[in-house]
Amino acid sequence: MYQHRVLFWGIVGALILRGLMIAVGAMLIAKFSWIIYVFGGFLVITGIKMLLVPSAEENILDRNLLVRATRRLFSVTERYHGEHLVVRAGSPASHAPATPGAPVELDRVVDRARRGALLVTPLFLALILVEFTDVIFAVDSIPAIFAITTDPFLVFTSNVFAILGLRSLYFALAGMIDRFRYLKVSLSVVLVVIGVKMMLHGYLDAWLGEHFHFYMLGVIALILAAGVIASMIATHATREAPSPLPPTA
Repeated sequence: MYQHRVLFWGIVGALILRGLMIAVGAMLIAKFSWIIYVFGGFLVITGIKMLLVPSAEENILDRNLLVRATRRLFSVTERYHGEHLVVRAGSPASHAPATPGAPVELDRVVDRARRGALLVTPLFLALILVEFTDVIFAVDSIPAIFAITTDPFLVFTSNVFAILGLRSLYFALAGMIDRFRYLKVSLSVVLVVIGVKMMLHGYLDAWLGEHFHFYMLGVIALILAAGVIASMIATHATREAPSPLPPTA
């Protein structure tokens, strides 16, 4: 029920972090033109890694290094306390239930804390993970957009429009993501294609001419469409597959 709040502050943080990363990337490209080849190679490696490394099911909150570091730096309450990201020990917020109207439950971290001490809630950990995940995606997407234009204003505004649509897109795709089983494969191929384009942009520009970027956009659209269509076909085939017979006595 508090996903809207986490996504709102996650988007605010993402805009700030992306602005800083774009500024650094633009400065590097202006000073060192060869850095574009480093960005391209990074995208190729990332795409190949996505293709080869299977998605592992793991408890992120227990194993994520950033969350573990946050737990070392801050005292984290055992339970959610309403929509609060941070609470002060001894305040009404520190004894608020997870959901409005629910009974107050024991929180040993709050009870042991010094009165007035600041504590973060598990909702804050969720926000940290959202921001960290966006930084990971930005490391891929910002070099990719620098392959199209090196104008920092265009790079930042395009990121702003993309991020502002994420909040609505999240809820639209949350119930559909399992249907797009081949989307990861198509995204991996897109990263490799963009990385190769960044490293060979001089040769490709001379070969394909002034419509070079238009052709690349068409290739990317075809790759993504292929992933979506393949996923839809696979989902349809799974639904129509006969269910296994029950075991006989």
